[in-house]
Amino acid sequence: MRLHPSVAAVRVAVRRDLEDLAEGDTVVVACSGGPDSLALLAATVHEARAGGWRVVGATVDHGLQEGSAEQAARVVEQMAALGAAETLTARVQVGSDAGIGPEAAARRARYAVLEQVADHVGAAAVLLGHTRDDQAETVLLGLARGSGGRSLAGMRRRFDRYRRPLLDVPRDDTVTACQVEGIETWDDPHNLDPGFARVRVRRTVLPVLEEQLGPGIAATLARTADQLRADADLLDDIAEATYADLVTAEGALPVEALEGVPDALRRRVLRLVALAAGAPAAELFHEHVLALDSLVTRWRGQKWVDLPGHLRGVRVGGLVQVVSSR
Repeated sequence: MRLHPSVAAVRVAVRRDLEDLAEGDTVVVACSGGPDSLALLAATVHEARAGGWRVVGATVDHGLQEGSAEQAARVVEQMAALGAAETLTARVQVGSDAGIGPEAAARRARYAVLEQVADHVGAAAVLLGHTRDDQAETVLLGLARGSGGRSLAGMRRRFDRYRRPLLDVPRDDTVTACQVEGIETWDDPHNLDPGFARVRVRRTVLPVLEEQLGPGIAATLARTADQLRADADLLDDIAEATYADLVTAEGALPVEALEGVPDALRRRVLRLVALAAGAPAAELFHEHVLALDSLVTRWRGQKWVDLPGHLRGVRVGGLVQVVSSR
C-alpha cells in the first residue's frame, strides 16, 4: 500500500536530519502530546529501525493547567505504544522570577529537564517538534517586536545537541500524519488562548496574510529565515571572537576598544556581556542592547541602564559591565 504523502514528508525530514548519527546512538524526542511531537516521535521510531538508534520519549508536565498530570501520564502511554524504547516524564514548577514571564520560565524549565534527560541517557541528539508554521510565526513575532536580524532569522535548525527536523514540514502534514496513523492527539488549550501573541499570529494574522497576499506565506517567511540565518550566524561568530578578545576577567568591556568596533558587531558584543551576566535571552530585547550601546556612543554621565533579570548596565572607569540591581 502506498505511503500517505504526509507520513512520508515527516519520515523523510527525520531521516535526512539524523543521517549523521551512528548505529546505537540514543535519540531523545521531546513530546507534548500534540500532533507535531507525536508525528515526530512516530517517524523517529520508524526510521530508527533502519538506523539502529535507540529512541527515548520525554514529556514535561509544567503544571500550568488542571489535569496536566493526567495528560502527562497519557503521553507516556502513547510514547510507549508508538515504540519508544524508554519513556521519561518530569513535573516542574514554573514561576515568573528572575524578571521573566511565565512562557519564558516554562521554556527554561523545559530545557533544563531535557538537558537532564539527555545526560541521563547519553543522547546524541534531542529532537524538537517545531514545524514550518512555527518558524513563520517566530519570524512575524520578531518583526512585530523589532527584535533585529537574529530574531528574523527564526529558530535554529540545530544548537548544541538539539535538532528541529520538521522546520521544512507544514503543520498540516503533522496533523494529517497522525490522523492517517491513527494517533490520537491533544490540543493544548493555550494554543487557543488569544491572550498569547503567538496564538493571535497563528489564528488571525497568518490567515489574513494568506487571504490578502496569496498562499505560501508561511513557506516564504521560513525561507526568509533561512537566508538571514547564514548572515546572522557569521556575525555572531565574529562577535563571540571579539567578545573573547576584549572581555576582562571581571566580565567588563573596555570602552576605548568598543569605540572602534562597527555598530552591528559592537551591539552583538554588548548583548553577549549581558547574557554572560545572567540576562534571560528571551527577555533581552533590541532596546536593551541599544541602551547598553549608549554607554559607549552617547555617554553623558548616566548612572546606569536597566536590563531584564534584575540587572543594570554601568560605565565605570572606562569599562562597561553588567551588574546586579539588587
